[in-house]
Amino acid sequence: MLRDFVEKNHYKFACEAKDWEEAVRMSCECLEADGTVEGNYKEEIIACIKKYGPYIIILPDIAMPHSQEGAEGVHKTSIAFMKLEKPVSFDPEDLEKDAQLFFTLASCNPDQHLDNMSRLSDMLSNEEAIAELKKAKSPEDLMRIQEQYLD
Repeated sequence: MLRDFVEKNHYKFACEAKDWEEAVRMSCECLEADGTVEGNYKEEIIACIKKYGPYIIILPDIAMPHSQEGAEGVHKTSIAFMKLEKPVSFDPEDLEKDAQLFFTLASCNPDQHLDNMSRLSDMLSNEEAIAELKKAKSPEDLMRIQEQYLD
């Protein structure tokens, strides 16, 4: 999966985001850059988080931005990766709602989406790989983590 991020240019490394909304927008940038999603998609995700709460936090430090309400503006099924050096808070009163690693989902094909989710789930169950992702700073690091922990 990390190899896919590198090959598709679906990754971003950043120091920080001023708030969770900016982090969500940043996490969509590489999907927008190649036409996987349109610009409105990130605003749909933000609107859903405001409506439903931080449902995108799937594990401490790990967010999975995606829209709960349809896939308008989504042209391809894919996942992008973003790592922030400084985690961003989705709920200042709950540290378990901070996120540093973002796996942003775009889905318009249910079968591909299920396959992506399965692969992502396998990767997220590897604690060593997650610990290494929190230290990653480059696409080369992603490839090394893929080879060392996930192949």
